[in-house]
Amino acid sequence: MTRLARLRLPLDRWSALVPLLAVVLLALTWGRSLPAGLVALVACFLAGAVLAAVHHAEVVAHRVGEPFGSLVLAVAVTVIEVALIVTLMSDGGDKSASLARDTVFAAVMITCNGIVGLCLLVGALRRRYAVFNAEGTVTAFATVTTLAGLSLALPTFTTSKPGPEFSPAQLIFAAIASVFLYGLFVATQTVRHRDYFLPVTQQGEVMRDDAHANPPSARTAWTSVALLGVALVAVVGLAKGVSPTIERGVAAAGLPASVVGVVIALLVLLPETIAAVRAARRDRVQTSLNLALGSAMASIGLTIPAVALATIWLSGPLVLGLGASHMVLLALTVAVGILTVLPGRATLMQGGVHLSLFAAYAVLAVSP
Repeated sequence: MTRLARLRLPLDRWSALVPLLAVVLLALTWGRSLPAGLVALVACFLAGAVLAAVHHAEVVAHRVGEPFGSLVLAVAVTVIEVALIVTLMSDGGDKSASLARDTVFAAVMITCNGIVGLCLLVGALRRRYAVFNAEGTVTAFATVTTLAGLSLALPTFTTSKPGPEFSPAQLIFAAIASVFLYGLFVATQTVRHRDYFLPVTQQGEVMRDDAHANPPSARTAWTSVALLGVALVAVVGLAKGVSPTIERGVAAAGLPASVVGVVIALLVLLPETIAAVRAARRDRVQTSLNLALGSAMASIGLTIPAVALATIWLSGPLVLGLGASHMVLLALTVAVGILTVLPGRATLMQGGVHLSLFAAYAVLAVSP
C-alpha cells in the first residue's frame, strides 16, 4: 500500500461514518425543540454530512470522468440546496417569500464571481495564464445568463401580479424553460460536444486522460452512490432542525433576512469551491469552470422548477425578481463574464475583477 493510499483511508472511513451517524442523530432529534448545545452538535453533523456528500459525489465523478464528473457534483450540491430551501420555506410563511430568490442569486454570485475569480487567480498564478476551452465555457455561461435573466430579472418587470412575482402561468413557463435549457445543456456537455468541456493544456490541446490517479473500482463507486443518498437525507432532515436557529441568529445580529439565503448557498458551495480550486492547482481550469458554471446552472435550472412545484402546497407569495442593486450586479457579472470567457484564457486581472464583484455582493448582502 502506498503512502498516499494509507493517508486517504482515514478520510474514507470518516466520510462513510459521518452520514450514518448523522442519520441516527436525525432520528433522535426529529420534530423536537432543540437546546443550544444540541443545535451546535446538529450543525456540526450537518456540515459533516455536506462534506461527506460532496466527497462521495467526487468519488463517483472520478469513476465516470469529465465532464460527467462535474455534472454529478453540481447536481448533488443542487439537490442539497433545493432541499434546504424547501425545508426552510415550509415553515417560514411570508417571511420566506424571497428565500428561493436570495439563495439562487447568492449561488450565482458565489459561483460566477467567487469560485470563477478564485480559480482564475490560482490558474494564472501557477502558469501566468489560466487556459480553458472557450467554446464550452461560452456555452455554459450563455446558459447561466439566460436562466438568470428568465428566472430572476424578468419577474421584476412583469405586470400580471403586483410586486416582483410571476403569475402562475409565468411561473410554469419559467420552470419548463429552466428544465428544458438545463437538459439541453447536459446533452450538449455529455454527448454532442463533450470535447468542449474537457481540460486543455497551455497549448490548447485537449486532456483526455487524468494521469494523476487511477479511478476507483465499480464497487467503491456504487458504495459512494449509496452513502451519497444517506448523506443527502441527513442534510435535509438536520437542516430543518437548525433552520429556526439560523433565522433567529440573523435577526438578532440585525442583518437582512436575505442573509439566510447567503448562508445556505455558502454552506452547500464551500466543498465544491475546494474541489474547483484543487482542479485549478492541477492545471485543469476547465474542470473548475465546469464545476462553477454547472452549479450556477443547476441551482437555477433545478431550484426554480422544484420551488414552483412546492408552491402547490406551500402558502404565501413567491418573490423571484431582483432589486435594483442586485440587478446591477447581475448585469456587471454578465458583461465581465463575457469578456473573460471569450478569449479562452485569463490573467490575474480577470480573476481580480470577478473577486471584486463578489466582494461587492457580500458587502451589499450585509449592508444593503
